Amino acid sequence: MATGRTHRPATRSRGIPEATVARLPLYLRALTALSERSVPTVSSEELASAAGVNSAKLRKDFSYLGSYGTRGVGYDVEYLVYQISRELGLTQDWPVVIVGIGNLGAALANYGGFASRGFRVAALIDADPAMSGKPVAGIAVQHADELEKIISDNGVSIGVIATPAGSAQQVCERLVAAGVTSILNFAPTVLTVPDGVDVRKVDLSIELQILAFHEQRKAGEEAPPEEETAPPVAPPAATVKKRTDPGSDGDVPAVMPA
Repeated sequence: MATGRTHRPATRSRGIPEATVARLPLYLRALTALSERSVPTVSSEELASAAGVNSAKLRKDFSYLGSYGTRGVGYDVEYLVYQISRELGLTQDWPVVIVGIGNLGAALANYGGFASRGFRVAALIDADPAMSGKPVAGIAVQHADELEKIISDNGVSIGVIATPAGSAQQVCERLVAAGVTSILNFAPTVLTVPDGVDVRKVDLSIELQILAFHEQRKAGEEAPPEEETAPPVAPPAATVKKRTDPGSDGDVPAVMPA
């Protein structure tokens, strides 16, 4: 079976926009659900709704794959599953290492979606000597001293960092030096990598903060409007009074404050 070190997806060479690439997993998830229900075909409108995009955007995205569907019939579900899987590089074996086996790292190791989507967890790595040999998700944790050898032996090109922020950059540099060219970063920090290395950042705290922002906005929209206050009363208009100007022949009107 081919490994991730010997083959890279062809999306870039074929000029597929990054925005389209980002939506392909959404289409694949919706199509996989349809396939599991033995649905043979699906219209662009139905698939777009299931993926959370509009149908015009979906048809444009699929045009980059050379798939246009059949008028009055729609798209063949099984063929699209294969086509998108192949485009994403999921028809081959991608060995992955997870570095940092704390609560988050252990949860990732136990995630069943890796294997079903073409990713094989080849190793779990942690710097804590007490973790060495401890089984997590059926895999024995190995010490960080073995990181370079593990990557070489397993032909790993994708690394997952789930360490504390303070050690993430150092781990990243070791991964890159060992030959890893794609990194999924769960550490709450920005990583610096050389050209040719792809990094995808997953920051749960940022996502929660964005949700908090929207919740606050919704709460503000639902709050009852404040009671209107009466406009301030204008001061009384100036009045005209008469005064006697000495030296004048009569009363001269003058504007005086009330």
